[in-house]
Amino acid sequence: MSQVAVVVEFHVKPEHRQAFEKIIRDHARKTLETEPGCKRFDVMIPRKEDGRVLLCEVYADDAAFNAHSEMPRLMEVRNAYKDMITDRKLTICTLE
Repeated sequence: MSQVAVVVEFHVKPEHRQAFEKIIRDHARKTLETEPGCKRFDVMIPRKEDGRVLLCEVYADDAAFNAHSEMPRLMEVRNAYKDMITDRKLTICTLE
């Protein structure tokens, strides 16, 4: 069974950068601690400041990814940062 990798690219408003990073790092930590199907959750900041924050998440399989997608905490996190970003792109991949 293939793992699922998710790459998320956020464009964050400059005035909300620190608050956004705190929210997203906390989300990454809690996901790793509470979801056994989450194998990796990295928060990546480009070396050249351009307003982006990227996430790389790896889940054991489709069931683990679907479980993450249905977590009530995920909607809470999205609501917490929704006014802090100008764009969000999500790419779901099969990790072989």
